[in-house]
Amino acid sequence: MTGVTTSLHAEGDRPPNVIFTMTDDQGYGDVGYMGHRHLRTPELDEMAENGLRMDRFYTASPVCSPTRASVMTGRHPNRSGTFTWGNVLREQEHTVANALREAGYRTGFFGKWHLGSVRADSPTSPGGHGFEVWSAAPNFYENDPWFSRNGKAVQVHGESSAVTVEEALPFIREAAGSGEPFFAVIWFGAPHTPHDAVDELQALYPDLPEQLRNYYGEITGVDRAMGMIREELRDLGIERDTLLWFSSDNGGRPRDGAEHRGLRGIKGELWEGGIRVPALVEWPGRVEPRISQVPAGTVDIYPTLLELAGAEVGHDRPLDGISLVSHIEGRMQDRPQPLGFWHYGAAEGQRMRSDGIVRELYEQQQAGEPEEINEGRLYGPDLDYAEAAGRPGPSAWIDGVWKLHRRGGGDHLLFNLADDKGERNNLIDRYPDRARRMQAELRRWEESVIRSIRGEDY
Repeated sequence: MTGVTTSLHAEGDRPPNVIFTMTDDQGYGDVGYMGHRHLRTPELDEMAENGLRMDRFYTASPVCSPTRASVMTGRHPNRSGTFTWGNVLREQEHTVANALREAGYRTGFFGKWHLGSVRADSPTSPGGHGFEVWSAAPNFYENDPWFSRNGKAVQVHGESSAVTVEEALPFIREAAGSGEPFFAVIWFGAPHTPHDAVDELQALYPDLPEQLRNYYGEITGVDRAMGMIREELRDLGIERDTLLWFSSDNGGRPRDGAEHRGLRGIKGELWEGGIRVPALVEWPGRVEPRISQVPAGTVDIYPTLLELAGAEVGHDRPLDGISLVSHIEGRMQDRPQPLGFWHYGAAEGQRMRSDGIVRELYEQQQAGEPEEINEGRLYGPDLDYAEAAGRPGPSAWIDGVWKLHRRGGGDHLLFNLADDKGERNNLIDRYPDRARRMQAELRRWEESVIRSIRGEDY
């Protein structure tokens, strides 16, 4: 794939800096700009007012690790063996960090990794996947977390989201001063359970139950952290040279406090509530403020950033995403190809106790012992995955306003999301021709994914 120069940066200009941020389990309606009754998110609200607000932005999976793999690769996570939470991104994948680094970008990662190891010598660490500077937690974390800084275990102190940004700021400052473009990924541990907002943030919601004080407080903590990023860009004078992208990794759960504004389903499901998330792109002077209903998703990040950077890659592995440059420019009125989803039911999640893993690493480093830690299962491309041919788990196919579900038992449902965002009125008998066409497209896409699962892309 070869990037091209676009009107977003004139020919000969340096390509933009990019900061991609992501929350953990934040529901579609869990932002003030969506009209939430209680949440205070003034920074995100201002980003929504000033930038591109994508109200039909989809995560590739309804759970965390797979979505993060899709950001890194532009591919559906099943292709890379990242089937569910705690599965590792195959070392053979070529990531957006690899591609941008090869194109002359400085690359840094900060926060929740959950795609493999946090040991310096591991091919599945952030360093192994293209980040030159990184400070990573293996999984979600709360206040006073443990991070692995390029493989060295440290504990930092402070509010969860604020300290994540504080880990990133030295990299951003140094890269901004270098004259080279940079790519910074900042993935927050909030608002994943257990919710534990600091007292100052809880105090913003005094009349609500304790659970909501903590949940909303963590989201406001994220919002303040986004404010830290935006303020730093202004202080450095690079806000007009930097594209700032925000989204969640999947939907939330109402029992935790998440609201989905009438969408059906929750985290872990392919209903809209499990995969449609808040998403914003802010780029002062470059992005016209507007609200978009064009379907887009986390698989699109890789090809979008490659085009903006004018980057080239030397492989032809199938991508599931498209470049959104024309969307960011305001020229894309309809998505030119569908979005596919497949929640692979045969995979098991690998539990990763984030602070415990990094503390163990710290103790081994302090004692001068070999670093031997069970951080997660490594799937390899040589595995056959015989069960893949049976297409375990549900899948879905989104084409414009239409959405087809393939249930685990093999039956299909069809919905028009423009008229029925709650996915209650099954139209499969009313539109049999459309349903058959979408079923055939979904099946062909699933067969392509199966070939990738078996390692035929490498």
